[in-house]
Amino acid sequence: MRLLSELPRAHNAVEFLDVPVSPSDLEESLSDISRLNRYFGGSWVTRSHLIRLLGRRRGGPVTVLDVGSGGADILVQLVRWARRRGRRFRVIAVDRDRQILEVARRRASAYPEISFVQADGLQLPVRVGGVDAAISSLTLHHLEPDAAPHLLAEMARVARVGFVVNDLMRSRVAYALVWLATRLFAWSHMSRHDGPLSVLRAYTSGEIRALARQAGVGRVRIIRHPFCVRLAIVGYLGGGLRPPSDTSPLGWRGQSPRSNERQ
Repeated sequence: MRLLSELPRAHNAVEFLDVPVSPSDLEESLSDISRLNRYFGGSWVTRSHLIRLLGRRRGGPVTVLDVGSGGADILVQLVRWARRRGRRFRVIAVDRDRQILEVARRRASAYPEISFVQADGLQLPVRVGGVDAAISSLTLHHLEPDAAPHLLAEMARVARVGFVVNDLMRSRVAYALVWLATRLFAWSHMSRHDGPLSVLRAYTSGEIRALARQAGVGRVRIIRHPFCVRLAIVGYLGGGLRPPSDTSPLGWRGQSPRSNERQ
């Protein structure tokens, strides 16, 4: 049936979030993403798979690296979840865009568990196995096939236990649902442009498996969440949680995660 057939991927397409925009447009767009994550389960997809990946071990604080922090809404929800359950989570949020980091830092100001660093997700300044787990949401589709394996490889390199990538599904149904959702629940012209285009830029399960092979990531599970229009890519690396040797975030090379907040 044509409605259920796959869409060809839109190569080299440009979303507004990929280019400089005004502060007001960025604020509106990130607010829309947060709202859509909340209404349609985007935050839940990341959190549920991360918690399952980490298990019930409580060997000291858990350090999570988020690649492509966006407005930090998923991180705030994760820290709230951890607080309610008495678990100690420390989160290092990485984004290459300084303007996005400024918005995220402001929105997460009540959560000292979250630190922010400006860095490229394809060259993370973290040593091998420096964090317990790595996560990423709505970032993979922004990368073309020559760059996307490097993101997966970097997340696998820095994480001891595994990683969770949360991204959109690509199908005609997903395109229609995201188009409708951005008309009903998004106020920004950026979101109404970027949302459907993001579906066209997303990767299918088969394409993701090929990217994982290129990245050298062996154990990967891909879980479809059709009601959320999301795919979760979970990489299992087999390391165990262990308490940190000091109070600084694990594995950070040469600087504290807060050291470049004001640069």
